[in-house]
Amino acid sequence: MSRGSQLISSKIINSLNQAIKWMLGSGLFVTSLLAFISIIIEAGFKLSFHLVVLIHIWYFLCVTVFLLVILSRITMKLLGSTEKRKILYSEYFLFIVVVVLLLMNILIPSGQVSEITFVNVVTDVVFLRFSVILLFIIELSKKSLKFQRLDLNPALLFIGSFLLLILVGTALLMLPRATTEHLSILEALFTSTSAVCVTGLIVVDTATRFTHFGQLIILILIQVGGLGIMTFTTFFGFFFKGASSYQNTLFIKEFINESKLSEILHTIVKVVVVTLLIEAIGAGFIYFSVADIFDTSQAIWYAVFHSISAFCNAGFSTMSNGLYEPVIRFQYGMQMIIAVLIFFGSIGFPVIFDVYKSMKYYVVNKYMYLFKGKSYAHRGRHLTVHTKMVLVTTAVLLVVGFTIYYIAEFDNTLESLPWYGKIAGAVFGAITPRTAGFNTVDMASLSAVVVLIYLFLMWIGASPGSTGGGLKTTTFAVAILNVLSISKQKERIEVFRREITNESVRKAFSVVLLSLLVIGTSVVLVALFNPDIPLLSVIFECFSAFSTVGLSLGITGDLSEASKVVLIITMFLGRVGTLTLLAALIASAKTQSYRYPSESVFVS
Repeated sequence: MSRGSQLISSKIINSLNQAIKWMLGSGLFVTSLLAFISIIIEAGFKLSFHLVVLIHIWYFLCVTVFLLVILSRITMKLLGSTEKRKILYSEYFLFIVVVVLLLMNILIPSGQVSEITFVNVVTDVVFLRFSVILLFIIELSKKSLKFQRLDLNPALLFIGSFLLLILVGTALLMLPRATTEHLSILEALFTSTSAVCVTGLIVVDTATRFTHFGQLIILILIQVGGLGIMTFTTFFGFFFKGASSYQNTLFIKEFINESKLSEILHTIVKVVVVTLLIEAIGAGFIYFSVADIFDTSQAIWYAVFHSISAFCNAGFSTMSNGLYEPVIRFQYGMQMIIAVLIFFGSIGFPVIFDVYKSMKYYVVNKYMYLFKGKSYAHRGRHLTVHTKMVLVTTAVLLVVGFTIYYIAEFDNTLESLPWYGKIAGAVFGAITPRTAGFNTVDMASLSAVVVLIYLFLMWIGASPGSTGGGLKTTTFAVAILNVLSISKQKERIEVFRREITNESVRKAFSVVLLSLLVIGTSVVLVALFNPDIPLLSVIFECFSAFSTVGLSLGITGDLSEASKVVLIITMFLGRVGTLTLLAALIASAKTQSYRYPSESVFVS
């Protein structure tokens, strides 16, 4: 063979090797992405029979490519290839599932398939869709771990992830099969923003304007938006890839309230697992409370939707009038279940984990002392200052809200209810403005006193590290403590035998000021664009939007397009945080190695 022929053969072999490496890496991701888009197209559009058949063939080809890629990796590994790409447990699992289902489809005679319902389901196109979706999640999660290579401010990436999710949600909600009638771009954008920002304000009826497919899209947006897209992608990325680099860990540290690098992965896993566990338990209780009202499929869908919506403090409902719907208006047990879900979703994951650790330590210590006659050498574990501040502030706000609501609404919206109904209504009325957005009474009939106290409760909102929004309980508590400290002429803030740092105080007052500026600007603009709407209703709407509550006095659907755009921006700013937005847009100051002479400024 001549030297020229050898060079050509070498180039061909190198090209083939590069093509194989691309297919083993990015090619599989591109294939899974295209297949996933095909699933969305099939679900969202009314297609002809022949086009549906072609899409199903495309699913089969994608699954076949996946099988060939995994077989190639296994073969290369057995042959002792120097290729360092390892096969993940998740890929092994998907590989086995696909092979088993394909064998079932091949080995079972076609005449028997129609007689076996389960086999008919799993061996039809359903398992192909399942394989494609799982494959896409695996590949997307592995790619998500490379986001730290982007030279972006973590705060900017955090905000960008929410913007991307809102835009994707808008496009999905405009699919023909997602709605019962045409949805405008602004209506879809408003609904998507409200779902991603877990607000609950609606400009179209969720129950009648969206199909089950559209409601499922809203539910997914609520779930991902409630925990944050970065939390989900990181969780699946770690889970499917099995490890993370130190650079990844440092980057993710910016998105969760965890100071220890060694605990970051553990914390993310706990957040997702605890969320799914609480939502599953809540859905079970809700199902049994409405099982006699709806049929089985409706009860299951109602329970799952409202459990996720309640824990994520979203306030969306599959009923036109929410929890005020006549068939469930007096289901006080279900209302209390939803109230508990709202509470757990609003206190924050750091508080849940801290209380669990303290209770676990206390129980184990008591067990060691009572049954084994010994205890740990050191004293029992105490709750952190953050946890104590959240629990105390939350308790005070709930007691104040319950008392005022019960007294003010006793002869109003609670008038016709039995004594236990009045208590349940007052409890729910005190919890729901904590960024939840559900209502069990006619909001337009509330007394002026309750409306004003709702403005206060909505403004404070939930706690840091939770699924809710608002000013946050700890921010409000630090601001109050600072006022008390100044009035007592103390040089520092002390609470629970601990001193609050100056950085926390500065951030608290910055957040308070920025929140009032955003809400004030929103009120002015909405009142300008809709001068015919009462000012109190406009103020209530803007507070609800910024604090991602979702309660309304019934004016959302009557707002002009300009006012809806203002509320969209307000909801977004309330969810991502004004301070986070400033950190993303303004360059960080360099370390200052100098100090100017200090001078007092008169403040009164």
